[in-house]
Amino acid sequence: MELSALRIFKAVAEEGSVTLAASRLNRVQSNVSARLTQLEDSLGVALFLRSGRKLRITAEGSRLLAYADRLLQLADEAQAAVQPDQKPSGQLRIGSMETTAAARLPHVLAAFHRKHPHVELMLDTAPTDQLLEGVLKHRLDVALVAGPVPHAELACLPAFEEELVLITCHDHPPVASPRDVARRNLLVFRSGCTYRRRLEAWFAEGDVAPARVSEFGTYEAILGCVAAGMGVAIMPKEILNQRKLARTIRQHALPPHITQVETLLVWRRDVLHHPARSAFAEILA
Repeated sequence: MELSALRIFKAVAEEGSVTLAASRLNRVQSNVSARLTQLEDSLGVALFLRSGRKLRITAEGSRLLAYADRLLQLADEAQAAVQPDQKPSGQLRIGSMETTAAARLPHVLAAFHRKHPHVELMLDTAPTDQLLEGVLKHRLDVALVAGPVPHAELACLPAFEEELVLITCHDHPPVASPRDVARRNLLVFRSGCTYRRRLEAWFAEGDVAPARVSEFGTYEAILGCVAAGMGVAIMPKEILNQRKLARTIRQHALPPHITQVETLLVWRRDVLHHPARSAFAEILA
């Protein structure tokens, strides 16, 4: 099984399309299709279900993808290990919480790019639990997540200290306890978000249930709906500091065990040599 075939398979699996994978790999479409067919023939299984131009990965394909991620990562690591003086290059797959990406990363990524222009940066945003899974399953090289991180397989580096605040519409009365917002809707990120768990824990400590829980995919949507009076939410104070929201959103302090959160950079301990990852960690240090 050739590594080049696995790279093609991985690109097709991630793009869901031979055409998009070919564009990403700078190959002609016919070559990608032929190599994919050769790989399926050699394994004796279908890796994708075809429906027009769309491809849906099979159960066998999903199992192979997990191994492909590990094999390709090991191959890249092995190449870098025998070239200790090699400058950081290649692809660095970064995962981040959306609020961290918006409030903290622009200057970090710009500084990294200026210093290491040969590294191709890829940024994915998701809640903490999904990011941890991405690193554990070799889909991400590093991720910025909310601590603590209960995984022995992962190494951690402190990156940022965040202060979380409760936010309401501007004309909402002061909030001292969950009972002051007992009848309000809770506006949160989707399941797996550490900030959401902290807000839900604060409500539980007060023996209060929100009127309703509404999930959102972006922090901008949450801010807009809070300002419009739809409900309450929790948000890093840094996000609010960088935006002129004083006339539309009101901040309320939360207890210290809820409000203080450490953002950590995490990566797999068993990936020992990764120049681009090490360079990114140095930028954050």
